Amino acid sequence: MKKIVSLLLSVVLVLGLFTACGNNAETDTSLDTPRDTDEVYKVAIVQLVDNSAFTEMREAFINRMRALGYDEAKMTFDIKNAQGDQSALNTICEGLKTADYDLVVPIVTPATIAVVNQELSCPTVFISVTDPVSSGILTTMEAPDKNATGTSNIVPVDQIFTLAKTLTPSVKNIGILYCSGEQNAVQTAEKAKAYLSANGFTYKEVIVTNSGEVQQAAQSLAADVDAIYIPIDSTVQTAMAQVVEAANAKKIPVYGSDPVMVKFGALACVSVSNTQLGEKSAEMADEILRGKKVSEVPAVAMEEFQYVIGKAAADKLGVTVPSGDNYTVIG
Repeated sequence: MKKIVSLLLSVVLVLGLFTACGNNAETDTSLDTPRDTDEVYKVAIVQLVDNSAFTEMREAFINRMRALGYDEAKMTFDIKNAQGDQSALNTICEGLKTADYDLVVPIVTPATIAVVNQELSCPTVFISVTDPVSSGILTTMEAPDKNATGTSNIVPVDQIFTLAKTLTPSVKNIGILYCSGEQNAVQTAEKAKAYLSANGFTYKEVIVTNSGEVQQAAQSLAADVDAIYIPIDSTVQTAMAQVVEAANAKKIPVYGSDPVMVKFGALACVSVSNTQLGEKSAEMADEILRGKKVSEVPAVAMEEFQYVIGKAAADKLGVTVPSGDNYTVIG
């Protein structure tokens, strides 16, 4: 009898150990990330238009996703470009509702608004939205709703015009050129006007509705102001060469909100790195694909600003480029 009891106890002990191992295996499996499965994730990247800034954001996002383990066999990217046409953008976003994407990544405000308005079932991680709350994309940055989160590029208008005082102290009357159809541009222009009014500047604004109107608007504005300021605005940025040409004809500086504007001839900008915006959004996407709810991944306002000055524009205007590690000089 003792032998039988001993044998039964041994069986129970073995079964207990087996069960414990099984429970541990289940726990370990639950901690596996989606990258460890055979699933192939389909990602749609949506943008209103293509330009160097958006390309930098997009490539930074893709490269960071690859570095996080989503290689070509685990993640595909479908880039959807509306070529500057708002109607085409809306059509693209409507098509997302019936597509089987695992993630949608809109670049900047117009594309993000169009995507979020579709109330997609898959998560949205946006790149570089100027003010997600005011734009109606989120109710709060801390607890994203509407199945969307991402990065915000705060435009430091105070630092931009402080830099303008340093580089071109005689500038008093600022021309603001932006597109009325881009909420991000409208919001930044309002911030700029409030700052200028409170700090001894005057301003004149000219509004366009498409890039075809930029050249004439820039020429008109350049004739009446000491400098031109371009907010975050993909429509005007597409025609930056024409803005710079009009400003050069009147020997006045152009201040921008993105390093790409400086590459195209603006004198200077203060901005967040486009690469950092793309990379951070990728890291947020990774958290969601690992299993976090979108509402558990707070939207992030990037505030590490870079001061970028164009040497060619400075030389043309006779502006002395300040020295120091705070400044990046290009061109």
